[in-house]
Order: sequence, then structure tokens, then C-alpha cells
Amino acid sequence: MREIKILPISRLEGEGEITIILDDEGKVKEAFFHVVEFKGFEKFCVGRPVEEMPRIVTRICGVCPWAHHMASTKALDEIFGREPTETAKKIRELAYCAHIIDSHTVHFYILAIPDFILSPGAPRSERNVIGMFKKNPELVKNIVKHRKYIVKIEEIIGGKSIHPVCGLPGGVSKRLTEEERKEILEMGKELVKFFEEWIEKFESLILKNYEKLFIQKDMYYLETYYMGLVDRNNKVNFYDGDIRVVDQKGREVAKFRPIEYLDYIRERVEPWSYTKFPYLKNIGWKGFVDGPESGIYRVGPLGRLNVADGFATEKAQEAYEKYIETLGKPAHYTMAYHWARVIEMLYASERIVELASDDAITSDDIVNYEGEFSGKGVGVVEAPRGILYHHYETDSNGIVTLVNLVIPTTQNNPAINMDVKKAAQHLITNGKVSDEILNMVEMAFRAYDPCLACSTHSLPGGIPLKVVIKNERGEVIKVLRRE
Repeated sequence: MREIKILPISRLEGEGEITIILDDEGKVKEAFFHVVEFKGFEKFCVGRPVEEMPRIVTRICGVCPWAHHMASTKALDEIFGREPTETAKKIRELAYCAHIIDSHTVHFYILAIPDFILSPGAPRSERNVIGMFKKNPELVKNIVKHRKYIVKIEEIIGGKSIHPVCGLPGGVSKRLTEEERKEILEMGKELVKFFEEWIEKFESLILKNYEKLFIQKDMYYLETYYMGLVDRNNKVNFYDGDIRVVDQKGREVAKFRPIEYLDYIRERVEPWSYTKFPYLKNIGWKGFVDGPESGIYRVGPLGRLNVADGFATEKAQEAYEKYIETLGKPAHYTMAYHWARVIEMLYASERIVELASDDAITSDDIVNYEGEFSGKGVGVVEAPRGILYHHYETDSNGIVTLVNLVIPTTQNNPAINMDVKKAAQHLITNGKVSDEILNMVEMAFRAYDPCLACSTHSLPGGIPLKVVIKNERGEVIKVLRRE
């Protein structure tokens, strides 16, 4: 038996490691994707005034603070019984589309595509955004230029791009001025042009050169269920809608309101990860296997395009049709996450233009103060990485008594482990490994854009701890453990 460690794993948000166990013949017997950091937001938020939650939860992660802020604010809408005004909904969705692009650009351009622009086997020191800049500085400069537009939109609406403070029960804290609306509209038009070009670049620079990685069943391929948010016409919607689930053939097997999520989702734990393993309640947990008998499902860009009937904007719909013509529907190819991400950035840009073109978005009617307090609320949005649930309950004074957060990366965690193992089994057959092989194993999780800081939870109790005490010569003199 032999053990291979990838520690730390690279180009993702958070801290994790991969353990690959080889048998005596050098073949992969097992592989694990470990999430080793810990956060306790579900516990230390208990006892807080519930109106503080939208500001607290943005600190879960600096990459996707808007997703937590928006899901939290929507949970407060329900708790206080305040339906947001139409203007507030438009402002929220406008800001949220900017956030989708913000997060997607960080992952796609900085963390993911160095593998394709520079190749999976490029030297580790060069296989990053700096290496991309050396190879094609204009490409990187143009990416940075357009990211500035996105951050500016977030700042205008949220006060800050990283930790927004605009969400209120029943609305938003600040109206848009006519000057801000026009500025956002012009930036949105530039973003549409940029992502139209990148739809073409994706096909010519990435898909054409790495077609075997995108369209193959030996690895980077799982036949799972899929879950995502859809509007009343079953189109992709990041901000609002019902949750739809489809099976491996694309057939709808469930459609439910956010408040009903516990009727459809369960979570289990494994001793080797702080991230849980959700599955579909009515199918059940059958282990780390795919297929119709396994309740494992996937979320995120791939999941959204699989559960939806397309996009409500013209250019994104055209790109979507080319996507399903190439990959089929549902697409089970894990690397298709990257292609789906680019289409979603085009859609979000088009939606920004649509919303910013509406003069009514500058109305003063930005908060509804009327409503009946209920003490329970579930807020749901499509985070960049997939559907996100925020569930809060309070006492009669509005003090939080329960917090349950179901994170996109958590929901993808079973599939990530399966993809990592499948890639390792395909690539390591005789015990020989290389930097390129290990990077291609990492590419299996990287497609999901995992956010490990968001996903980490623990059952109540102590955190396992190991303390190694050494003398000045580096010799171990004592080991203390707390299990």
C-alpha cells in the first residue's frame, strides 16, 4: 500500500487536501477530498438579533459575500413578513448579477483557465495568472479592465463590493440615482461585448484544443441528479424562483418552494471532512456512486443549465443552444462547468443592461415597512457555485435560536470526491505520478469552483486536535490528542 498526498491543493478558495491510496500494484484503491478548515457560523450566530445576520454572514467568505448577504436578506423578508417593493427587487437583482460575474471571473480567469491557456502540464511556477500575463499581457489587462466595471456596480449599490450593507427586510437601504443608473447601463453594455467575445474565445482557445477533456466518459464525467433555481418559465434565474430537480435523463423529479427544502434534502457526515454530504431525501444515500439509484446531485453552472429550459436573454440563449447541441442535455461532463460559467456571465451582463434600462429602478419606493413577524424564514439564491439556503428561526424578540446554512460546495461535495477518485484511477495505473498527473486530478475539483470556507461545518462538540511537542533537535518527545 502507498499513500499520495496533494497538500495543499491549489487555486481554490479555502484549505484542503487530497489523499490517494494505491494498492500493491500501483492502482488507485481510494481517494479522498478532505476539507480541513473549520468555521462555526451556524453556532455563534445563535443569540444575535436577527436583523444583524445580513451583515454577519458576509464574513463567511470574501469571494461570495453577496450570495450570503442576499440569501440572508431574503430570509429576513420572510421573518418580518415584508414583501420587497418592485424597485427593491430590481436593485437587488441588478447588484446580484454583478456579483455572479465578479465571482465567476475570479474563478474562470484566475484559478481555472491557466490549465487551458498554458496547458495542464506547464511548470507549476508558470501555471497561474502571472504565467498567463507573461504569455499574453493584453488578454489579462482586458480581463482586469472589465472586472473594474463589475466591482464599481457592486460598490454603487452595496456600499462596498466585498461586504455589502444594502439589504434590509422588505427592501434596500439606498436608492439609485439617474446618474448611477446611466453609469451602470454603459458598463453593462461593455460587459455584454466582452463576454460575447469570450464565448467565441472559449470555443477557439479552450474547447478546440482540449475537446477530449471536455467530452469523454473515462474521467470528469458523472451521471447524477441536478438541482437549481428557475423562474416561472423554467429559465435560469439567480435571484428568485422555485427549486427544480431533474434526473440523469433530464426529467423533472421535483419542484418545490425554498421553505420546503428540508422535505427534499438530507445531509450526512464522514469522519475525514468538515464538509457534509447532502443527498436527495426520497432517493436516499447509496454511497459514493452515481446513477438513478443514488441520491447524489450537483448544483452550480452545470446544474443550472441542466435543470433550466434556457435563458431569458437573447445572446445567452444562443450560446446555450450551441452548448446543448455539443454536449447534449443533461450534460454530465464535469468540465462543462467552465463553459456554462461563461454563458452565465453573458446572461448576467445582458440582465444588468435590461434592469439598468428601466427608468423605474430609480424610484424612491425602496423599502416596505409593513408586515407580520413570523420568526422563521428561508432565503434562497443561486450563489455562483450553486443554490444556497439560509434558514433562520428566532424567539418572539427576534433573537436567533436556529441557523442552518446549506452551501453549494457542500452539496457538490459527494460529486467532487467521486470526480477526484475517478480522475486518479484513470491517470494513475502503475504507481507512477507526475506534477501534470496530480494537477489533472486537481482539475476535477477545480471545475466546481469549491468554496471551502463557506462549506465547513461540524457537529456540536470539540474539534479533533493533535499537538506534537519536539525538542530543540526536532525529536518528538510527546504527542497529545483530543478526539
